[in-house]
Amino acid sequence: MTARHVWHASTDESTWARGAAGALRDALVAALARSPRALILVSGGSTPAPVHRALAAEQLDWSRVVVSLVDERDVELDADGSNARLAAETLLTGAAAAAEFWPLRPAHAVLDAAVQAANARLRAASGTLELAAVVLGMGEDAHTASLFPGSRGLAAALSTAEPYAAIDAQGCAGAGRWPRRISLTPAGWAGAPTRLLLLRGGAKRSVFERAVNEDALHAPVRAALDVGSTPLHVHWCAA
Repeated sequence: MTARHVWHASTDESTWARGAAGALRDALVAALARSPRALILVSGGSTPAPVHRALAAEQLDWSRVVVSLVDERDVELDADGSNARLAAETLLTGAAAAAEFWPLRPAHAVLDAAVQAANARLRAASGTLELAAVVLGMGEDAHTASLFPGSRGLAAALSTAEPYAAIDAQGCAGAGRWPRRISLTPAGWAGAPTRLLLLRGGAKRSVFERAVNEDALHAPVRAALDVGSTPLHVHWCAA
């Protein structure tokens, strides 16, 4: 399958963040014109924080927006390493605090039960909620979301029809101190009309350029290029 992507290059953080946030704003506006509510799935880590802040400053009917995550670590909501905590601190601020937030791992939840609940919630909301945009990141091992090369559960996650899957990334360096994860799958992002991949720096650009010629088991970010009805928009910042 031919990889499809559109490359957006910026030389500075401000331009990069505004460009990505503008694309997400447009996706949400379009979805809200078609549906009572719009869903955006965002990434954790430090890379998307400037984009989150720029998006939070956009003028939207945030009360009709639902924010959730592309992945989460098996930690409590307010713990160090929680992607929910990062989203609350960087995106759900100011006017954007009016958005509804769906954590992937509710307090005291068992991971497998959290996966089942996340999948059931999306199915239940499908009639009144449109998936507007998915924001992905990528590690230097070419993982995206929590789909790590070599992780247990990766092959099943790449082929499942469910939007979320449990991942055991024990032994995968990119997973750090949090090997147990819940991750969006290709089936989960396939229907999003807007899919963004946020990258920074020369090293990440090189990893992405190599991943284009790899398979998804060895470079999971490749699945983000292959699975989707529209091209993947890669927003890269040199700084």
